[in-house]
Amino acid sequence: MSQPTFPARTTTAEIELGQTLQPKFGADGLIPCITQEATTGEVLMFAFMNAESLGHTLRTRKATYWSRSRSKLWVKGEESGNVQVVQELFTDCDQDVLLLKVTQSGPANASCHNGYKSCFYRKLAALDDPAFPLAYTAPRLFDPATVYKKKG
Repeated sequence: MSQPTFPARTTTAEIELGQTLQPKFGADGLIPCITQEATTGEVLMFAFMNAESLGHTLRTRKATYWSRSRSKLWVKGEESGNVQVVQELFTDCDQDVLLLKVTQSGPANASCHNGYKSCFYRKLAALDDPAFPLAYTAPRLFDPATVYKKKG
């Protein structure tokens, strides 16, 4: 895959109020990306993109991220079959964060590698408890051991 060339960042006014995507990739070449279910608004996950994964996402409409742990492009669903088809892409005011609105589908209709629909399946049970207990907020939809079999 060739790496696309996004427009160079220009003036603050053009970045913040203009009509051209000028993503601000960090020193590591990455930009944070929040992914939401398009119909419900549920936050599904957070990941990073680089210019290549953003370009691949725009070309294919399949959410594609940069895996920092594997140092490679990661097309969501390539192993699990739980794919994310991009419906809309938003950027924040200074274009240093992306927001994807996706339609998610697949065997479990899940985005989390731990088997949950959303990666945000736990919450702090009590804001004032110094033990910081977490409570589950969603059921597990699949067993990761059966979906992500080690290749080798």
